[in-house]
Amino acid sequence: MNDHNLKVVFTGSMVEANFIKSILDENQIGSITRDSISESVGAGWGSGSPESSSQIFVDETHEIEAKRIIAEFLNSKQA
Repeated sequence: MNDHNLKVVFTGSMVEANFIKSILDENQIGSITRDSISESVGAGWGSGSPESSSQIFVDETHEIEAKRIIAEFLNSKQA
C-alpha cells in the first residue's frame, strides 16, 4: 500500500473502526487504522472526540468495495 494512494473510507469511534477493519480483513481488503486520540496522548496532549477519533484508510483500488461493505454494516446496525 502506497500512502499516496490511500483513501479514507470510514471515520468514527475506535470500537467501530476495529470491528470494520476486521470485516474488511475478512473480505481481503487491507486497511490502516489511525486513532487521533491515541496519537495525541502519546505526544503528551489530548485532542479529538471519541465519536470521530479513528479513520480507516484503504488503497484507492479497494475504495468503492470497502465503502460498500462499510455501508452494509452500518445499515444493518440500524435495522
